[in-house]
Amino acid sequence: MISAYFFAGCNNNIHKEEDHAHGQTETTAEEHEGEIFFTEEKAKAAGVITTEIEPKAFRNAIKTSGQILAAQGDDMTVAAISSGIISFGQTSLTEGSAVKKGSTLLSISAQKIQDGDPVAKAEITYHTAQKEYERAAILYRDKIISEKEYNQALSSYETARIAWKALAENQRKDGVAITSPMNGFIKNLLVKDGDYVETGQPLLSISQNQRLMLKADVSERYYKNLPTLISARFKTPYNNNVYELEELNGKLKSYGRSSDNGSFYIPVIFEFDNKGDIIPGSYVEVFLLSKYTDNVIAIPETALTEEQGAYFVYLQLEKDSYKKQEVTLGDDNGEEVQIISGIKPGDRVVTKGAYQIKLAASSNIIPEGHSHSH
Repeated sequence: MISAYFFAGCNNNIHKEEDHAHGQTETTAEEHEGEIFFTEEKAKAAGVITTEIEPKAFRNAIKTSGQILAAQGDDMTVAAISSGIISFGQTSLTEGSAVKKGSTLLSISAQKIQDGDPVAKAEITYHTAQKEYERAAILYRDKIISEKEYNQALSSYETARIAWKALAENQRKDGVAITSPMNGFIKNLLVKDGDYVETGQPLLSISQNQRLMLKADVSERYYKNLPTLISARFKTPYNNNVYELEELNGKLKSYGRSSDNGSFYIPVIFEFDNKGDIIPGSYVEVFLLSKYTDNVIAIPETALTEEQGAYFVYLQLEKDSYKKQEVTLGDDNGEEVQIISGIKPGDRVVTKGAYQIKLAASSNIIPEGHSHSH
């Protein structure tokens, strides 16, 4: 009996020592009575940042979609001034290419066209109209023809003169040169090298790209909020940058008083400087911003975690102790979200690295000798 008791006692001591050793080695993270243990060193390595909550000025936002458009007067279409074959020559002409006012973009040649050289034809038409006009002037002076006949001859002469002058000024060895009417870049290239074009046919469009417009489509249910809007921010799909209109000299131009074409959306238009790499024509995610409201508890969206439709933050209790806290959300402006309930001024919230604390909470490992005093 003594031997059996002795060995049983020894076995109990061995298990206690093993449990104690096991507790000393696994001290990574734990959740103990609602508290999550995460050392300062590990928090620093994981990039965890905490912020003390203070009421602040907060602006509401309406989240919607929109499109970037070129501002009025910034786009110009270049058309063919004669018929013929397009030639790019030595010019590397592509969409996005920068152009200068007066620079040659391409040429139109009619040398191999059955109808002949349009410049030569325009010159003949001009000289013929000039002679007819000079003759009509004499006859009108002598009261042989009516004023109406004289005016018709004058009109034909002026039309022929303008047409010939436009072609003659741009005449080159390889055809009629098409020049850029302004500085900018090629927005749309509508023809290819070797294409045949008719007089008046659009060839390309040029944009100055200095001033852009943001057109946001807002649901009718927000109509009463439109007068409070003062600015906006938007996110592009090609670089995920968030642009602030206030930093781009932006301003609200107008908003619709009714829906467009029977749709359920109202257009809101902003204008701003293109100081970055913003592409006209692209569709963007938009946050329409209202005036500021004071004394609001708001946190960065990076502080939130979501589980089955509920939202949580992590409060820092001590340097190595955290607590999971459910919160009720209010308005969202794309960067921050209003908190209606769950946290109060003075709370210290994990605003960056919340996911790392969440992983620590799922470990459920209790460190040896750790305690939290309230």
